Amino acid sequence: MRTAAVILAAGASTRFGSPKQLAPIGDRTMLATVVDLAREAGLDPILVVVPPGIAVPPDAVPVVNVRSEAGLGRSLRMGIAAVPAEIDAAMVLLGDQPTLAPATIRAVLEARRNGRPVIAARAAGRLGPPVLITRDAFGLANDAIGDEGLRSILLNHPELVTAVEVGSHAPDVDTPADLERLSWG
Repeated sequence: MRTAAVILAAGASTRFGSPKQLAPIGDRTMLATVVDLAREAGLDPILVVVPPGIAVPPDAVPVVNVRSEAGLGRSLRMGIAAVPAEIDAAMVLLGDQPTLAPATIRAVLEARRNGRPVIAARAAGRLGPPVLITRDAFGLANDAIGDEGLRSILLNHPELVTAVEVGSHAPDVDTPADLERLSWG
């Protein structure tokens, strides 16, 4: 089963003050780090939903969301719609989770054998990314509206979701303080 990465990185952060996707973590940007995680997991192609003017790493395919202020739902719909027809599933990742453990991505990928069309990581009772959606469930992305994005799919279609227990969710980087904690460990 071929699986694409759909990295949602079109959101702006009023608390960050600059394109947080391009914030440095060591010698890489936050976005490049998430693209590296997708590549290491064997996801191909790697589609990155970004606002206009944000470049993606050379081995990723940009999906430009000119209305990123419309929320994660629009970015999710655009990313899923851009998955090539020959791809069987999409692994949805967030561009502001550069500390996501590769083992978490692998655990979600391995759980796809259960037959349910949506597989999500669960930590501390909470479902969240990474989330794998099989092609036969791509239409669920149409239910994602506003800032709810993946959450609306996970909450509104629990009968279609398999939860994979993971140690913990990777924290989002939403503020300069979050970034500083990552940079200094």
